[in-house]
Amino acid sequence: MARAAAVTPSTPGHQQPPNGADNRSGAVLSRLQLLVTRKLDGLLQGDYAGLLPGPGSEAGESREYRPGDDVRRMDWPVTARTTTAHVRRTVADRELETWLAVDLSASLDFGTGRWLKRDVVIAAAAAVTHLTVRGGNRIGAVVGSGGDLPAPRRGRRAAPAPVGPGRLVRLPARSGRKEAQGMLRAIAGTEIRPGRSDLGALVDMLNRPPRRRGVAVVVSDFLAPPDQWARPLRKLRVRHDLLAIEVVDPRELELPDVGVLPVVDPETGELHEVQTADPSLRHRYAAAAAAQRAEISAALRAAGAAHLRLRTDRDWLLDMVRFVAAQRHARTRGTTR
Repeated sequence: MARAAAVTPSTPGHQQPPNGADNRSGAVLSRLQLLVTRKLDGLLQGDYAGLLPGPGSEAGESREYRPGDDVRRMDWPVTARTTTAHVRRTVADRELETWLAVDLSASLDFGTGRWLKRDVVIAAAAAVTHLTVRGGNRIGAVVGSGGDLPAPRRGRRAAPAPVGPGRLVRLPARSGRKEAQGMLRAIAGTEIRPGRSDLGALVDMLNRPPRRRGVAVVVSDFLAPPDQWARPLRKLRVRHDLLAIEVVDPRELELPDVGVLPVVDPETGELHEVQTADPSLRHRYAAAAAAQRAEISAALRAAGAAHLRLRTDRDWLLDMVRFVAAQRHARTRGTTR
């Protein structure tokens, strides 16, 4: 299948000064605080504060099985007594540990809508942080940018590796709004380097060392081959509630009819000229992009991840609000997603 890679128009208007990304990310982060607080506060009224209500560890009541329930929560003694399938409810833990895996490959430094994909990644991280860092909840992150990532470090006292070619940074999980804001500033200040980070190795950093059950959130465009990251995601889902946030730009889904369009691949730096006036080319591109996104969705679904797609040309916050509301409604009905 042809890979519908993200491309950046090669025009002077899209060139940024060396510190343009840092300044833009800082400005976006400063605007997000009030925006997220106004629109997301009030969604979490009730017994639990968090983006995805966790399964908890304290046993609760049993109820009849419904399609979509997690079979790992089957209550076999009750099922045997009643001859009807039952699942065991659990009381959500009050303290939640959330980990973010933030992919900042070169393909994220691109956007033709209202936002750059990088900005949407930072915004999603800010929203998840706001929804979880309360009531003593802790949140941490691992961030990858460009090149291959090293093998995960072992031991609690291992120093975090700096972000760079073949590097990632681990931001330890801490509680408190001040620490959470510091984590977001570190993510926003990460320099995007040429190349694509190994998303599978990035996700695997959340698997090792084993952590207490909680929520794992992976934010990426998932343009890397699914064979690279699908298995680490499935492994992560065994222990944690898993949320995959996919960031998409409309130009990754279809090409406009604008004649000859010079484009550059942000990951390799290769320059190409594309004749977008050719309808057959636009059709093949759209078909390849649709097949690629379908493959990504299927891999995420097979991994058991809740899947949220955010676009650079839409109101990402409204999409997130709808997603959180749908998740809470599904949990209230007793389904897993």
